[in-house]
Amino acid sequence: MDTINFYNALLPILDRAFNSQQDVLDQCAQKMADTIENDHLIYVFGAGHAGIIAEEMCYRAGSLVPTVPIFAPGLTVNTRPVTLGTQMERISGYAPLILKESKISPDDFLIVHSNSGRNAVAIEMAEEAKKIGIFVVALTSKAHSSFVSSRHPKGYKLMDVADLVIDNCGVPGDAICEIPGIEARVASTSTIVGAALMNELIFQTALILQKRGVELPIFLSANLDNSGESNKRWMDHYGSRLLYL
Repeated sequence: MDTINFYNALLPILDRAFNSQQDVLDQCAQKMADTIENDHLIYVFGAGHAGIIAEEMCYRAGSLVPTVPIFAPGLTVNTRPVTLGTQMERISGYAPLILKESKISPDDFLIVHSNSGRNAVAIEMAEEAKKIGIFVVALTSKAHSSFVSSRHPKGYKLMDVADLVIDNCGVPGDAICEIPGIEARVASTSTIVGAALMNELIFQTALILQKRGVELPIFLSANLDNSGESNKRWMDHYGSRLLYL
């Protein structure tokens, strides 16, 4: 068997995700544009490495200013020991506390990222948000989620409870590269494909807002001259609602 490197193994998954998820991305972008046009916020949550997507979408060049990452104690990759995070994301009852402290409102919008979609915190985050009327989008791997059992008390998966599901088209186990003589695969796709899909979503949302005549709340790179004034104006507008500031 010939060994396929990461680039060549990744491209078909990336291509499949973009080609198969356009309708869902379109629907999601319309909802996000509605949220921003009405001066509300986009929240993003993920536990462990899934939280990297929240970081990707927040406070960076080309991102939407009214995007708030939800970082919870014990659920970020800087948790020590890092293995604690694996146990924390399985705890039922933690998500309602996180959501309450995030100050999210019924008019806001929530993206929950979990590649497996099986752990209690991500699923209950979506459940609790929907209870108060928040529109919830799941970013997950349908193949991985279908392959494993749920760790939710009622047996739900994240894709069962969200209003919209964006499939990253990853394989069960996430890693994709096979090396002859080694049982485990190496090199995972969920972060790269998830980040690419979310940046496409940001682009589509911005395009919709532009067509509606809404001024775009976009961060400029802090490493471009004269970007500070624009960025400060937007941060002043959203002010204390951007909890990460």
